[in-house]
Amino acid sequence: MNATQEQLKEKFGQAMVAAFGGEYAGVDPILVPASNPKFGDYQANVALSLSKRLGKQPRAIASAIVEKLDVSEICESPDIAGPGFINLKLKTTYLEAQLNAIQADSRLGVPIAKTAQREVVDFSSPNIAKEMHVGHLRSTIIGDSIARILEFLGHDVLRLNHVGDWGTQFGMLIAYLREVYPEALTTANALDIGDLVSFYRKAKQRFDADEAFQETARQEVVRLQAGAEDTLHAWKLLCEQSRQEFQVIYDLLDVKVTERGESFYNPLLPGIIEDLDKSGLLVENQGAKCVFLEGFTNREGEPLPLIVQKSDGGYNYATTDLAALRYRIQQDEAKRIIYVTDAGQSNHFAQFFQVARKAGWIPDDVELVHVPFGLVLGEDGKKFKTRSGDTVRLRDLLDEAVSYARADLEVRLKEEEREETQEFINNVAEVVGISAVKYADLSQNRTSNYIFSYEKMLDLKGNTAPYMLYAYARIQGISRKGGINFNELGENTKVLLQHETELALGKYLLQLDEVISTVEQDLLPNRLCEYLYELSKKFNQFYDRDRGVPVLTAEEPLRTSRLVLCDLTARTLKLGLSLLGIQVLERM
Repeated sequence: MNATQEQLKEKFGQAMVAAFGGEYAGVDPILVPASNPKFGDYQANVALSLSKRLGKQPRAIASAIVEKLDVSEICESPDIAGPGFINLKLKTTYLEAQLNAIQADSRLGVPIAKTAQREVVDFSSPNIAKEMHVGHLRSTIIGDSIARILEFLGHDVLRLNHVGDWGTQFGMLIAYLREVYPEALTTANALDIGDLVSFYRKAKQRFDADEAFQETARQEVVRLQAGAEDTLHAWKLLCEQSRQEFQVIYDLLDVKVTERGESFYNPLLPGIIEDLDKSGLLVENQGAKCVFLEGFTNREGEPLPLIVQKSDGGYNYATTDLAALRYRIQQDEAKRIIYVTDAGQSNHFAQFFQVARKAGWIPDDVELVHVPFGLVLGEDGKKFKTRSGDTVRLRDLLDEAVSYARADLEVRLKEEEREETQEFINNVAEVVGISAVKYADLSQNRTSNYIFSYEKMLDLKGNTAPYMLYAYARIQGISRKGGINFNELGENTKVLLQHETELALGKYLLQLDEVISTVEQDLLPNRLCEYLYELSKKFNQFYDRDRGVPVLTAEEPLRTSRLVLCDLTARTLKLGLSLLGIQVLERM
């Protein structure tokens, strides 16, 4: 809810108390944006909901409320429509005053959260000794955008990368490398990431087929857990090798994240088992220690257990996740913990959340949120793969997006007979290519699958990053053409909304705070994408040669007023795109 809605809601509260008495204080006026602009800007539906309680017709109730409703500073005279809808149209003078206020505000009217708090965003989470692939794309991009929005609102955000850096796979890999390439376990950067991945695959094949090798690998795990110097050194080298490759991707995507892998929580796992046992939740089942769950059953309808310690004494993901959860609450003092993973893990989160609650580890003021997302599909509608059927490496995907963007740009430069430096071409290609990938992902409702298409995501028309970037660059072009420095327009300049396209643009600029507040709650970045897309369309209608208004050739004071609207649009686009992890371009 934006500031205007909050003001109106308060006015309705006062009117209902005046009309019906103090017992109606706090009744929700059911104030929503009007579905059709011809009815105004907002509609209150409270009269219909009070009809039974008051024993009156909704229209009579609406009339009684309107009689006591003082919104003269904000709205035109309220109108009652239909059975009892109260329609409100914002005054142009009020809108102008609001736009003049945000012009001088670096936050464009978006307030700091009233209750700023420590929030954890757990995202990306690749596995050591494996390359980041298309499956990590959504977690990394969505998680980064959520973190950016929460940080902008003033929350203390801990961006955590829960990498897979512990367990059987390391015993397996170290055992295999001891045989075939021992130098990799003693010398930094002896392998590149591609070789490391190849060795990992061969080690897995050997592990699955050779019982003697399985035992050797398990002994390496024991040595690792015991802190044997040579095994620990080897493990650190392998982790660092992967970490360097991950960082290349994070730098390309402009993503900042704090690594805290599974190994960090390893010393805490025995305490998790001990505390679950003390709470009476632990049950031994076929040698394994587990907690039985409510709402999860097998085919026979029997309750399913969540295994927290295997029959051989080893731990699993659930144990580590429980330890991480408790650490984030007790040590990090997080009030909201957000996990950004694919929808296929929804059951896993529901299960270990349930165990943590049963154990009494989740205080009433702590919120746990799983942010699920769908699959990335190829243009054939199937899971996105390379032509050979392999998983698409994230580095290759990003490099190809930049190549596509460069080719598009070179064609456009040729058509426009423009000469640009190679530095300009390289920079624009990288920004547009990476932004196109990010925006194509974030503009989808994250719960859905989406089809990955370079052609669609790089289209200059439609809901794409290039369209947004072009709208921003177009405004900068106005400033260059007119020799205007937007920063020097001055705080005393006044916005005037006389044309219908000015009014539509001005109203929409004032909705940014509401959109960001909504994303803070529902963690759906596509809502911000939709807002920016609509804003770009409204700006293009405002600036359109036929349907819009002149800017640089307009008479004063309209010329300066329209320049302020241009500047506010550019600043809103820049801010909104930055919250999606997308940087703007002054020229394209």
